[in-house]
Amino acid sequence: MNALLVFGFFATALLYASVGFGGGSTYTALLTLTGMDFRILPFVSLVCNVIVVTGGTIRFVRAGLVPWRKVLPLVVASAPMALLGGLTPIKQPMFMAVLGISLLVAGALLVWQREPKIEGMARPSSTLVDGAMGGAIGYLSGLVGIGGGIFLAPLLYLVRWGEAKQIAATASFFILINSIAGLIGQSIKLGNAGELGAVFAYWPLALAVLAGGQIGSWLGVKILPPVVVRRATGVLILYVAIQLLWRTVGA
Repeated sequence: MNALLVFGFFATALLYASVGFGGGSTYTALLTLTGMDFRILPFVSLVCNVIVVTGGTIRFVRAGLVPWRKVLPLVVASAPMALLGGLTPIKQPMFMAVLGISLLVAGALLVWQREPKIEGMARPSSTLVDGAMGGAIGYLSGLVGIGGGIFLAPLLYLVRWGEAKQIAATASFFILINSIAGLIGQSIKLGNAGELGAVFAYWPLALAVLAGGQIGSWLGVKILPPVVVRRATGVLILYVAIQLLWRTVGA
């Protein structure tokens, strides 16, 4: 196992856990750079996501920051769609194209997302709209192995769905549920293909994110200014996305 990759997972988990997120898009980007088999990549990324985001979700729930009535339509729609996404058979060229586009959008959101403005400006949410949004993000999350929070949070800020802390808590819980559902789907798919055993070679990554996630969640501090972490991560993800799309087009 590449020591630099293990450290990258540790650092990613520490930084994301300090603000209650999982880091799935960054794990996926890092694994893509190693040339990992695309069939097991989503599984490994989702396992790491679950390990890290669990601590943040517990922290938010204990603080009473999860707006359950508004969250339920999102996760009720997203969970089965994430499971379906994890179960969906997909060939490598299509997987790389979808992953590349997803990472391109995620990277752009990280680099150019504006900071939330004034609190107390939340608008009433629509159950139908929230359900549709959750379902679409859930399916994509299960398919490519991310939690979906990187897409959900900016959209919730855009529509002024709630206050910043509520959105962070919602995104954390959303990531956890999606990651578990997507992981179940990926497990079934890999098991049917006889490839599930291959994922155990990546156990050092799970230990790395467990350690990083625990430290980050315990610290609860931002090692660097959030905008710096977000934009630096966004640049990495954009680089990987462009590389993926270039290879897909050239193939």
